[in-house]
Amino acid sequence: MIRFGIIGSNFITDQFVAAVREVEGVALSALYSRTAERAEEYASKNGIPLTFTDIGEMAASGEVDAVYIASPTSFHAEQAILCMREGKHVLCEKPAASNARELQRMIETAKENGVVFMEAMKSSFMPGFQAIRELLPSLGTIRRYTASYCQYSSRYDAFRAGNVLNAFKPEFSNGALMDLGVYCVYPLVLLFGAPERISASGTMLSSGVDGQGSIIAGYKDMEAIITYSKISNSSLPAEIQGEEGTMIIDAINLPRQITVRYRDGRVKEASAPEQGLVMSYEVRAFAELIQEGVQESPLNSHANALAVMNVLDEARRLQGLVFPADLK
Repeated sequence: MIRFGIIGSNFITDQFVAAVREVEGVALSALYSRTAERAEEYASKNGIPLTFTDIGEMAASGEVDAVYIASPTSFHAEQAILCMREGKHVLCEKPAASNARELQRMIETAKENGVVFMEAMKSSFMPGFQAIRELLPSLGTIRRYTASYCQYSSRYDAFRAGNVLNAFKPEFSNGALMDLGVYCVYPLVLLFGAPERISASGTMLSSGVDGQGSIIAGYKDMEAIITYSKISNSSLPAEIQGEEGTMIIDAINLPRQITVRYRDGRVKEASAPEQGLVMSYEVRAFAELIQEGVQESPLNSHANALAVMNVLDEARRLQGLVFPADLK
């Protein structure tokens, strides 16, 4: 039984807790929160036996085998490194770090301590993404990838009213690119590798983070166009255009319905709903790595995570978006 400790108690943690209950061989054993009151409240509600207000104590606990990190991005590196140095496996919410320099330190720590470290990009493990990979060769030579994730944030209403919440604070390494754009970049890298060059632009908010942006990524024989936003909505599907056909994906962050329209008039539909909760797929994949003694995922691998982070770093550089974590 793999016993999880949790760092963070928010809506994404709720999804993780529910997913763990669907996966055999894993259990919830501990929760860290900054205050004892919040820790006890969340643990009691979710049947988690142990609570901690000191991450070091949880990391050193013999009752914890792995740690799921769902704190703000700016805390990920420090918390993950602390846990891995205590021999704990780490599943870290996306984006795994504020920048590539932090991520490299996390990967090195995982290797030094012989533990599993994986970025929790859940879409990589969904049946829909597997269907995309299987159908991709039928498109012929790929020429263009387009993906959009634009979702108006409820927290932006507070921002407009003068109340800047964590989602729009640079000290937490937040903003549209880190929160939503990463969902478009990750499958691009997993399917086609790291781009050779990128250009990027964004709309900066008064708090110092981006509200929206776009990236054009260039490859030898194709290009990718990515748009993302926390200040407007879009219902555009994603597309992968090949010389023999075009693949339409309902949502790049949660791919479930894939349609391929071939040049010869054929149409192939691939419906790929999940059996159970979306997050249960990544929890199961992470647990299997531990059980099999494999230190990194073949999908959300260390190299792929770094390639994605390098794209995010370069996009931020071009946009003039700097986090306090970049200056440490």
